[in-house]
Amino acid sequence: MATISDPESVVIGRRFRGPNLSGNGGYTAGLLAEQFSFDSAVEVTLREPPPLEKHLDVVRADNSARMMLANILVAEARIVEQTPAPVAVVSMAQARNGMDRYARLGFHPFPNCFTCGPAREEGDGLRIFPGPVSEGVVASVWIPHPSLTDERGAIPRPIVWAALDCPGGWSAITKERPMVLARMTARIDSAPTVGEPHIVVGVLRRHDGRKSHVATTLFDADRRVLAMTEQMWIAVDPDVFNRL
Repeated sequence: MATISDPESVVIGRRFRGPNLSGNGGYTAGLLAEQFSFDSAVEVTLREPPPLEKHLDVVRADNSARMMLANILVAEARIVEQTPAPVAVVSMAQARNGMDRYARLGFHPFPNCFTCGPAREEGDGLRIFPGPVSEGVVASVWIPHPSLTDERGAIPRPIVWAALDCPGGWSAITKERPMVLARMTARIDSAPTVGEPHIVVGVLRRHDGRKSHVATTLFDADRRVLAMTEQMWIAVDPDVFNRL
């Protein structure tokens, strides 16, 4: 019989939005993944657009967890045995070049996204701008800002999940194919270092109708793997998400 914990409550602050009125998918997934140990790979499936500034119940049952708004299932998570495979690293120069190309794309379905929104200021959003460096591969430099740290001076795990989120998506997103995160499996081996440059690489695996399967890996400046994820994104109408 499953052991079910008493629910705890979490709130997704407006700072951590993806679309204007719902939570960043990676950050939301990371909040739920907090229920599990750091050495676990965790799969999180988003069932509804995560609401902002609402008390969401998190209920743990053995190796799974659910995020609920009253009786509405917002997201569910489970421990998985298979760790996502890291993607191939690129150089810091290539990652900077990807950022330059991202700036020239000229469109963004969710410009206020916590992870990749060009409308977010330094110290507010992550300002990870993953642009193309080769066919199906995007990359960006990320320098974690001191405003992201917790009381111990470390980058919290939900922030790392957010950093891993959008680079994978941008390997599949086009102006004609805006998308949002639907599922994310991640493992964090080491936390990023505040103030130091990191490399984030996203890779398109395949398209499957409205779905795209992608992967993202976070590297330090010495090209060591810090965290990795595999994801499923789904094509949507961004106007619907921006006026929920």
